[in-house]
Amino acid sequence: MDIRRLCDSYAVSPQINPEDVTAIKEAGFGTIICNRPDMEIPPSHHAEVVKAAAENVGLNFVKIPLTHQTMSVELAKEQRAIIDASDEPVFAYCASGTRCSIVWALGQAEDTSADDILNATSAAGYDLGGMRPTLDSLKKS
Repeated sequence: MDIRRLCDSYAVSPQINPEDVTAIKEAGFGTIICNRPDMEIPPSHHAEVVKAAAENVGLNFVKIPLTHQTMSVELAKEQRAIIDASDEPVFAYCASGTRCSIVWALGQAEDTSADDILNATSAAGYDLGGMRPTLDSLKKS
C-alpha cells in the first residue's frame, strides 16, 4: 500500500486490498473513499468487499466512483464535504491515486490557490499542472 498525503486531512493511494484496511485504521484514518468503479477491477476488490472489511475494523466507507467522463465539480464538492465533516483524516483510493488527487484539487479550488494545490499534488507524485486553468477558473475572488 502506497499512502500519499495531500494535506493533514486527506491522503490518496493506488488500489488497496481488503486486507489493507487494518493498516489504514492503524495509520489514523477514519474514513475510506473508493473512487474506483467496480467495472475496472475483479470481484475480489469490488467496493462492497472493501467496505465490509473497513466496517469490520470500525472505518467509515464511502463509494464515489469516478471516471474521466463522470468527474465533476459537484462530485468534488461531495468528496470535500466528506473530508470536511470527518473528525479523522480521510483515505481515498482509485487505480493510481490520480483521480483521487484530481477530485481533491477540484474540491479545494474555490478557496485555495492553484499553486498550493499543485504543489501538494506534485509533492505526492501527481503532476496535475494541466489543471491550472480549471483550478484558476474555480477560484472565488
